[in-house]
This record gives sequence, structure tokens and C-alpha cells, in this order.
Amino acid sequence: MGLVKEFRQFVFKGNVLDLAVGVIIGSAFGKIVSSLVEDLITPLMLNPALKTAGAENISKLQWNGFTYGNFLSAVISFFCIALVLFWIIKGANKFIKKAPALSGPTEDQKLLMEIRDILKNKNM
Repeated sequence: MGLVKEFRQFVFKGNVLDLAVGVIIGSAFGKIVSSLVEDLITPLMLNPALKTAGAENISKLQWNGFTYGNFLSAVISFFCIALVLFWIIKGANKFIKKAPALSGPTEDQKLLMEIRDILKNKNM
């Protein structure tokens, strides 16, 4: 019974659930980016190149017998994802408040330290 309880505590901790949600959203986002790259960006960018290479889509691009179209699509997808993550992190950093630098004790704290020191010396 202890194993089940430990497992339940592990699974229902906030970090594990947050990670699971992140993985699911990341997977869905990856599909969106793949569609964006394969269906919109690549045809606009490589349409003349595809016609001269004799391929109808990017996955069939070849050079000296090596098919490089899928790799090219993956590279473009990576840069699209990296750009979106950069924008997200940059936007999030604007909302995160920076902790103010500690300038030393306040006047109230100094007064309390003096009282503490006086009481400490008085009791000795």
C-alpha cells in the first residue's frame, strides 16, 4: 500500500502535472509548426527550386542521390519553433518583476537592532 501512496504523491505533485501538460501542448504546437512549414513557408520559398529539381514537394528534393527535403523541412521547423519560444520568453521576462537590490537595513530595523543590543548588554 505504501508504494501506491508514494506513486500518487509523485504523480499529483504540481511539477509532474505541469510537465505532462507542457509535453502535450508542445506536441500539438509541433504539428502546427510542421503544417506551417510544409504547407505555407516551403511552397512560397522553394516553389521555383522544386520545379527545377523535378520534385512536387520538399520531401522529394535530392542531391547526388541523397534526399535532403525532409531534413530541410525539419531545420525550417526548428527555427520557427525557436523564434516563437524566443518571443514567448522575451514577453514573459517583461512581466517578471526584478527583485529590488538590498540597500541595507531600514530605519526601523536599525532601531530594533539597537534595542536588541542594549537588552543583550543589560542582561549580561
